Amino acid sequence: MPFCSAWLGLHSVENHVYMWITSWKEVDIVHEYLRAVGFSRLKDKEELGKLLQMVEEGYQSEKTAGNWSGRDFSERKKEFAPGMGIILRGEYDEKGDYQREYYFPYFQGKQEKLYETVSVERHAEKESYAGVCDDLSMGVSIIFYVQNVTDFLSEKKLNHLSSCAAVLKFAGLSTSGKILLPVVKGMTNEENTESVLQRTQLIQAAREGDEEAIENLTLEDMDTYSMISRRIAEEDVFSIVATYFMPYGVECDHYNVLGEILKCDLVENSLTKEKIYVLTIESHDLFFEVCINQRDLLGEPKVGRRFKGVVWLQGEIDFQI
Repeated sequence: MPFCSAWLGLHSVENHVYMWITSWKEVDIVHEYLRAVGFSRLKDKEELGKLLQMVEEGYQSEKTAGNWSGRDFSERKKEFAPGMGIILRGEYDEKGDYQREYYFPYFQGKQEKLYETVSVERHAEKESYAGVCDDLSMGVSIIFYVQNVTDFLSEKKLNHLSSCAAVLKFAGLSTSGKILLPVVKGMTNEENTESVLQRTQLIQAAREGDEEAIENLTLEDMDTYSMISRRIAEEDVFSIVATYFMPYGVECDHYNVLGEILKCDLVENSLTKEKIYVLTIESHDLFFEVCINQRDLLGEPKVGRRFKGVVWLQGEIDFQI
């Protein structure tokens, strides 16, 4: 085959592959957590496309900031129930036209907590970001999906920040949950608060190299292990463990949580009329809201009972402190 003919054939194949990739990118995939904000009945990608077109054209608020490539990066938000809905993210091209890149369901939390060091890192495949903070009361790092990316991009441009102190508002979206009965508490709220404060101080001292604090934490863990080993022979594990907060699966911002319900509200998606539970929970001294579709929750939630389920943890960062 002559060189020119071979090159044209290869070029044709490349164009075909490029067109296929482009068309594939434009296909919207149904997000797993759309059902958490009241969209559990989407039948196919055509219905999803109509929904996203509605959001793109009828958005209620928009924020824009320059991204790492110098383009105008935009977040368009539409609310379908109090504090929850869909966010579109995309860029404006040279002609000033909005080009949607991706979307995700969001839920805004209300419980605020100050963290001394909050770091934000960009995901490799698209203009989305993960936040990381150390929670000393739990002794672990919390990784979450950043909701307000344009605020971060604007703040980074002004202050060139990579990490800083900030107030966080966490929120969890869940697609499967159960309601458990409460357990008898061995300590009063005041005693529990004092115990958490003491443990937080011990963890801080241990991180700074205090050998006595490290020894005390080790002895405390050994006592806990001994107590659990003794009681597990005759009791159910959920009567021993009141709350927990631990990573789930391979995605860093997914957590398996068990927490006490402090407040319970039932809201309605204005478009689909689906009912959504909004639960304020306390899990291992972390206070945040969880939203879950009524049909995905097993049991009746009430204050004092416990919520058990897997959540996708999102967070809103307030840099203005």
